[in-house]
Amino acid sequence: MLVPGGNEFNCPIGNVTFEPGCHNNWHKHPGGQILLVTGGRGWYQEEDKPARELYAGDVVMIPANVKHWHGAAKDSWFVHLSVETNSQAGPAQWLEPVSDEVYNKLK
Repeated sequence: MLVPGGNEFNCPIGNVTFEPGCHNNWHKHPGGQILLVTGGRGWYQEEDKPARELYAGDVVMIPANVKHWHGAAKDSWFVHLSVETNSQAGPAQWLEPVSDEVYNKLK
């Protein structure tokens, strides 16, 4: 974590690095999230929508309670800053893993 959660700034910020092929589970943020991509190539996907390929400089603004996942491409490291917006709404809700079928369709 670059900026911890808490009452003073109310905006936790983490620097997240995924090795090739690594991705997180489906999850939701009650207050929303912003991803600022700083390196590599990766993916972002919301439930029932096509995956979006991400590169350094991309920004993803995720509304509150939208089920999504993000992580590295199979052949690339992926780095982003994770900004938890409106963190007073509560912590992330972690859900089921992304299926191999979903992830392996991505190029």
